[in-house]
Formats: sequence, structure tokens, C-alpha cells
Amino acid sequence: MYSRIIGTGSYLPKKIVTNKDLEKFVDTNDEWIVSRSGIKQRHMAGDDEVTSDLAQKAAQEAIEQAGLNNSEIDLIIVATTTPDMVFPSTACIVQSKLKIPSCPAFDVQAVCSGFVYALNIADLFIKSGQAKNVLIVGAEIYSRILDWTDRTTCVLFGDGAGAVVLSRSDSPGILKTSIHADGALHKHLCVPGWVRGGEVVGSPMVQMDGGIVFKFAVKVFEETALELLNDSGKTVEDLDWFIPHQANIRIMESTAKKLKLPLEKLIATVDHHGNTSAASIPLAFDEAVRDGRLKKGDLMLLAGVGGGFTWGGALLEF
Repeated sequence: MYSRIIGTGSYLPKKIVTNKDLEKFVDTNDEWIVSRSGIKQRHMAGDDEVTSDLAQKAAQEAIEQAGLNNSEIDLIIVATTTPDMVFPSTACIVQSKLKIPSCPAFDVQAVCSGFVYALNIADLFIKSGQAKNVLIVGAEIYSRILDWTDRTTCVLFGDGAGAVVLSRSDSPGILKTSIHADGALHKHLCVPGWVRGGEVVGSPMVQMDGGIVFKFAVKVFEETALELLNDSGKTVEDLDWFIPHQANIRIMESTAKKLKLPLEKLIATVDHHGNTSAASIPLAFDEAVRDGRLKKGDLMLLAGVGGGFTWGGALLEF
């Protein structure tokens, strides 16, 4: 029993914030941001939008592209760091908005690795016979957990949602998945705040040690890629596309160079999306599907790394 992606979808809020816009209220400039991250613009959710709204719109696109009815979805997994509320899960709220009948629904919190974690879980559900059509959504509204006076973090992130439908297949689609974590490094990328007695304790804003994150990301991206390829009997030369978490163009290009992978095989959307955390891989995936770059039979490597630290990836045939 195998699993294969049969539909993709995405949603980006209407409001676009360029680097020039940020110059008006943050001590930064376009050249500084582009040279360090490759980001030129990002989307920002409206005041009336919550994470489940973004997730619902991306999910509906993916279900429709898959040629399914909402009622045919039998498992919902939402990867997010910015849920609508403490509980219930954003996945349950998305289920309600999509009017999907009773089925399991839960969130995965692995920060920027959330989508590959969710893909791993969904693949296991299908292979064990517990699900046939799984809706996986990565959705984030990072603009609400950013310190807009900290130019080292606020210029990097954006809001958005991407989704896929993973379904049972007679032929292999997901060839191999791998997920990891090292909690000893959690302080280097975190939001160290929580609610106690009706008040926020600690900081509810993103805090990051950029240098440590950069070095760690390049290291584990390469290790994950080689692990997945070796375990699958594939080589870098066999890859048609590399779709990493869209954190920073320098991290992505450094990884490609270490792997000796031509940059034309790197799918990058970070310049116009920013870092959308758990949404970044499915957003890039959907864009490449819709513009015709991804074709049936293409071999793709997905990889993510995020706070925790968490990391992982998937090797799949489209």
C-alpha cells in the first residue's frame, strides 16, 4: 500500500508588504534585507483573518484539484505554530469550515518542519490502512508574533497557507520520509512566552540566534538529503527538484552547492513569500505545480528545519 500527492492548493493574504514598505517603520533597507535573505516582499494577513481562514482556502483548492468531494477526506492534519486559539486544534476548526463529516483532525507543532512531519504521519496512516485521503495543511500568521522593532527577525517572515491531499495509491509516490529533533537547541529559535492566569508570561515574540540557525540548517539539510537518497537507492543526479523550507536563499543555495545540485533544480519562492514557516514547502510546491514546472513522474526532495530544533524531509515521485 502506497501514498501519493494528488492535489495541491495555496492561499496568500491580499496585503503585500515590500522591503520599501518596511523602511518606513523599521531600521532597515531593501539592499540589507535582500543581501541577507533574498526576500523582497511578503504577505500579511488582514485583521479579520485567522490561521484557519488561510488554511481553509488552501485546503479547498487542494481538494478540488484532487478531484474529490470534501466528504471523501478521512483525516486532517494542520501544521502550524500560530493556531487560532490554545484549543481546540486549528485542524478541528478547519474541519468545521470545510463541512467535512466526522474524521480525525489534529495539529502538528514542529515549527518550520511541521509540513514534513505531517507528511510523514499521513504516509504512515495510509500505509497502515487507517486512512485513504488525507488533507495536510501548513498555515501560519507570523506577523502577529513578530517584534516589529527587531530588524533581524521581523523582515524575514510572512503569512500564508499551502495544502496537499495525500491519497492511497497502487504505485509508490512517497518513497521515503525522515524526521528528527534535538530539544537541547530549543533556546536558539523560540517564542518563550505562555499564558498563565489570563496574562502572557515571558515574551510572545520570535527570538532567534541567526548565526546558529544558519549553520545548523545547512548542515542538517545536507544530511537529510543524503540520508533519504541513500536509503532509497537514489543519487543527487536522479533528482528533478529540491523544494526546501523557504527560510533564506543563502541557506537554500548553500545546501544545493554542497549537494552539487544545479541551482536550476532548486524551487525558491522566498523572494516573494518570505519565510512562512510550516506553510513554505506546500506553498512552493503548489506554485511549481500551477506554473507547470512539476510534471508527473518528477523526483522531488522536500526538506525542512525549524525551532526545536526539528528537521526532516521526504523523497517522493509526483
